[in-house]
Amino acid sequence: MANAQTIQKFYQTAYSSDFSRDFLFRVKLIQGRGLPSFSPDELVYVKAASLPAREIQNVPVKYMGLGFNIPGGVTYPGSDAYELEFFVDASSDVRRKFEIVSRELFNDLSSTGAYETPDASSIVQLVQLDKGMNELDTYSLIGASLRKINPIEYKISEGKGDAVSCKVTLAYQFYTVATENPTAANLVYTNTNSILQP
Repeated sequence: MANAQTIQKFYQTAYSSDFSRDFLFRVKLIQGRGLPSFSPDELVYVKAASLPAREIQNVPVKYMGLGFNIPGGVTYPGSDAYELEFFVDASSDVRRKFEIVSRELFNDLSSTGAYETPDASSIVQLVQLDKGMNELDTYSLIGASLRKINPIEYKISEGKGDAVSCKVTLAYQFYTVATENPTAANLVYTNTNSILQP
């Protein structure tokens, strides 16, 4: 009942279920052709990332002038431009890894490259965490590869020594979800041992 959604009910729910916090999230793995490989130490430099989107297409059907909305196929909005932001380390190793992969994908000096369709081993794994740093849900972006290395802005005359960051854009085909959360047993997720089921 809507009239039961009171301030006190919100408070009771908040202290029993709490909230997901914006820093309880990690990039667990980046690997495969079309992607640089990072050690766990290097992945600490991921500054920002987001959970991906999934959309069931709407199919409009009319009968005698009345419009009906029927569920159709699935799309993954933003799968052509998934963005990660990294702190740039002092040696610029993280940025350099993306530079190398970008030229492996297509080298304009030789007009050659490894720009084939990425397979299921090219993967980015994202993990939601609880307050004990335990993994909850793991999102796997399947068939991922690099698309864009964004510029880094340096402020030579006005800078005060802030740490700089660099955004990169990846593309992927679809994502899967596996859960370690026993309370989510009633939800339909992919098999933890499989990354191939969209």
